[in-house]
Amino acid sequence: MPACDFTRRDLLRWSALAAAAGPLVLANPVSAAAAGQGRPGDILPVNLELVTLAEDHAVITWYTGVPGTDDGLGRMVPAPADGEVVYGTHPSRLNRVARGISSHTAYHYVELTGLEPGQTYYYQARSQGKAASPTPFTLISGNAVGTSTYGLGTEGPFSFTTPQPPRGRYLFSMVLCNDLHMGETQAGLVGGQPQYIGITQEPGLPPYPEVMLRSLVEDVRRHNPTYLLAAGDISSEASPVDLSRAGQLLDGFGEYGSDYFVTRGNHDRAHTGDPYSGCRAGQWQGNDCFHDGFFSRNKLTYFSKDLSGLRVIGLDTYDKPGNGGDAGALSTDQLAWFRHELATHADQPTLVFGHHPLVMQDSAFPITAGSSLQADQATTILNDYAKTPGVFLHHAGHTHRNKRTISPIAPKVTLQEVAAAKEYPGGFSVLRLHTGGYALNFYKSRSELARRWSERSRQEIMGYWPQFALGAAVADRNTVVARDLSNLKRPSHRPDHEHPSHPHGGK
Repeated sequence: MPACDFTRRDLLRWSALAAAAGPLVLANPVSAAAAGQGRPGDILPVNLELVTLAEDHAVITWYTGVPGTDDGLGRMVPAPADGEVVYGTHPSRLNRVARGISSHTAYHYVELTGLEPGQTYYYQARSQGKAASPTPFTLISGNAVGTSTYGLGTEGPFSFTTPQPPRGRYLFSMVLCNDLHMGETQAGLVGGQPQYIGITQEPGLPPYPEVMLRSLVEDVRRHNPTYLLAAGDISSEASPVDLSRAGQLLDGFGEYGSDYFVTRGNHDRAHTGDPYSGCRAGQWQGNDCFHDGFFSRNKLTYFSKDLSGLRVIGLDTYDKPGNGGDAGALSTDQLAWFRHELATHADQPTLVFGHHPLVMQDSAFPITAGSSLQADQATTILNDYAKTPGVFLHHAGHTHRNKRTISPIAPKVTLQEVAAAKEYPGGFSVLRLHTGGYALNFYKSRSELARRWSERSRQEIMGYWPQFALGAAVADRNTVVARDLSNLKRPSHRPDHEHPSHPHGGK
């Protein structure tokens, strides 16, 4: 949970802040239901979010439940209903209508298409004629439904302005994802205290990490990406069966080492015990099944690749001994290698990805040492970025949130945390590269089961989880940046999504 190391002490400290903020009425719609509600056929649309905002499309989601009910997690019992978004370029003329990918569901996902770049739109989401209310932010300053405050405090309409597209000719796209946690069975654990916020899958449904990853691999095909980068915590606790299963599902995207790439997270560290005894001895401790699963015996767990002129550097940010709850770190050898890579190819367009973010800022929850990379290493890397003109993006996971940070040390590098694939908001980011810049957009995984689990898992941290994970602003999950990427090339191949190159049994 926040940074995967949120402890009981942290929870108690944060709970005092939450209590001071007052009750989160709309995060717990049961308390918002007035007396006499809950009649047959009644529904209440809540949790409205503007998830994706690009120059020509937007994705809007919400939930419908039965007022006055409780599903045992502090939310309304799901109530399938119709769903539509009415929108237009003037708040009094919402003359366009878009409907969801499911016509009768509690988990609404509507995409607005054919939008004009740089245009301000007004919209209202409705189910059974009732306006959906936004996800509220009470612990942070933020806005879940628009790029302006228009309509907040009312039933809408709300407002957003589409960005201009990246400059220049389109080149190719990449998927950025992280925190798959294959093998996990309970989300939202807090310092070994599952009675607080631990949430399990509904009985009879497939394990939620499989639901979310299977949907992700299927969903990204709509964007025709050439590459996929998975930045760590591929598994829950690095067991061979879970690492293998993650690889099998990722193979649905393409060929490992050519079309998709992974890095280690703290959950993927070497472990001890019988399930791990058949794996190689770890460099720092235990047995390293992650190394066996994704890197051959003569390869390091960090790497540099040239992908159509783009240099992609994958970091192992838990190249150290530890129990997974402390700060991430690169080994002395890896840090020296990384700095040499940056200096040797200083001008080549470069994307770096690894599990732990370099810095963590602006959190509603306690920030601990385990939230990011060791501070001294992070400072060293940022200073190197300032001297490396080609580096433009550093993708990290670990925090399970969407957050865009610009460090004053290296202001030309976007530090992008991407929300976990395995739980609310449950998705991935698509990086679209053009000769004159790039766009980065977050999408929720959209299968029915994925939307169902995502909405269920939003109740983590006593229902306050969206205030951390979604991103305080639309810009935390959607951005366009001008950058000279004219040295990149159109890829010479496309992954064959329908026919994976090999079974992922054991590399």
